[in-house]
Amino acid sequence: MLLLLILTSGAGLLLTGWLIRHARRHALQYSDFMPQRFHVGAVPRLGGLAMFAACTVGWFWMALGATLNLPGHLNLDLWTGAGVWAVTLIPVAGGVIEDLTQRLVARYRLVLTVAAAVIAIYTLDLTVTRGGWPWLDAWFLANPWIGLMLALLTISGLPHAFNLIDGYNGLAGTVALICCMALAYVAFKVGDRQVAGIVLTLAGATAGFLVWNYPRGLIFAGDGGAYLWGAVIGIACLLLITRHPSVSPWFPVLLLLYPVQETLFSIWRKLARGKSPAMADALHLHQLIYRRLVRGVFHDDEARRVLMRNNRTSPYLWGFTALTVLPAVLFWNNSTVLFVCLLVFVAAYVTAYSSIVRFKAQRWLPSKTP
Repeated sequence: MLLLLILTSGAGLLLTGWLIRHARRHALQYSDFMPQRFHVGAVPRLGGLAMFAACTVGWFWMALGATLNLPGHLNLDLWTGAGVWAVTLIPVAGGVIEDLTQRLVARYRLVLTVAAAVIAIYTLDLTVTRGGWPWLDAWFLANPWIGLMLALLTISGLPHAFNLIDGYNGLAGTVALICCMALAYVAFKVGDRQVAGIVLTLAGATAGFLVWNYPRGLIFAGDGGAYLWGAVIGIACLLLITRHPSVSPWFPVLLLLYPVQETLFSIWRKLARGKSPAMADALHLHQLIYRRLVRGVFHDDEARRVLMRNNRTSPYLWGFTALTVLPAVLFWNNSTVLFVCLLVFVAAYVTAYSSIVRFKAQRWLPSKTP
């Protein structure tokens, strides 16, 4: 297990470093007037390509480990490994094309993630058959199409949810890393070393990327990286609850509630204002924290000032993520407690967002200096 982490993190570190050196030219195509832009200078957005290549190394090592008796293998069967790789390749390829050209519109990327979800459900036999309580389990059993739709939404929606929170150095990457480690912990608790290996491979690749991404901001994950995190984590969540009845179906919901809540709230907010949910804006929670809570950094160099404020934004959201990850890990087999924690987090999110929008942030959230 340790060898797998070292292998994938090393591959991610080296491949990302190579891209930083050789892929700067494409970053010039990213407009300075994009509403999501909170950095200065031309920064490559191909971190997802490096992480996918590192994951390929890790999954290939796992799949061939048992056959070739490689050290540290986790007996990932070739069908599952190839399925995860092939399914992930589809949205990652679309994300990388968007990162390179800025011309692949959102609806086409959505089609790619939906296609990947359909293939994953068919090849890996993924669905949701339980709701956490007997009466809800019976409802899922009587309506199997609902479980299939939830599986479809999970795999096709999470990539876009991670893309939405990917706005500042280390933010989405660290959230993905934390979620992977939490999933690996529960997978080990139920004895599923395959799922643990899948997410630990992604964790190692992400860790190698984060060395360059935070705090220096030398490369970004881009759409390709966000789609990689969402697709792999979504598949791993469904594999866990499909294979192991002891894992509550509310465990992955609470674990991933921050990106999911941010996405759903963003859709509602835009529709309420008469705008398309696909239209980019700068009113997400992390963007409001950047503008209204992070203390101003006074420095003669504009690029350094923006970088420092950028880096100070992510820890706010890491702490916010901990509010869901910790109870999810502690009560992964208790649906009632997980659901109560979910309601508490939703209330906390809405309260925090409303307070920041109305300039009424609580005292424990320091306001921006003039």
